[in-house]
Amino acid sequence: MGGACGYGDLSSTGYGTRTAALSTALFNDGASCGQCYRIICDYKTDSRWCIKGVSITVTATNFCPPNYALANDNGGWCNPPLQHFDMAQPAWEKIGIYRGGIIPVLYQRVPCKKHGGVRFTINGRDYFELVLITNVAGAGSIKSVSIKGSNTGWMTMSRNWGANWQSNSYLNGQSLSFQVTTTDGVAKIFTNIVPPNWTFGQTFSSSVQF
Repeated sequence: MGGACGYGDLSSTGYGTRTAALSTALFNDGASCGQCYRIICDYKTDSRWCIKGVSITVTATNFCPPNYALANDNGGWCNPPLQHFDMAQPAWEKIGIYRGGIIPVLYQRVPCKKHGGVRFTINGRDYFELVLITNVAGAGSIKSVSIKGSNTGWMTMSRNWGANWQSNSYLNGQSLSFQVTTTDGVAKIFTNIVPPNWTFGQTFSSSVQF
């Protein structure tokens, strides 16, 4: 459901079924989480299993691990250096005939379009805030994050895993602000997006978007 990016239930977090798990060559240790790709089946290479002329845009939400016990062209589809998308079935069936199994594709990275603003989910415990950042438009993927409590200055967060960023500060009872920079260098500040009475497990939606 949530996969290696940590997005949790993909329907409730707004990603739906237009999603894909990326192979090692594309996943970039989680730095590619949230990126969007337009994918079309390469009809010239495989006219039997491709649906001609139809593209679909998917969001990277998971990691497709390598299987070194199998050959790259016979089961080890996600082995390096292959650039492979393991797509959710409803998305896959937009561009290919399901019985084909594996199809050649052409793809390009595209800006993400999302409804509403960026969302922040605060998990963790005292002295450990684990913040999941979702619904990011534009580049989709995040380069850096800083956090600020109402009683602190700006503090750099570190990527814990996927789209989860961590801070090791005691911020209970403070309103929280974030500065998020996406991988294309665009930075946005989300001022006091989290009120001082927040508790762990809550999600806060902003009106700001990339």
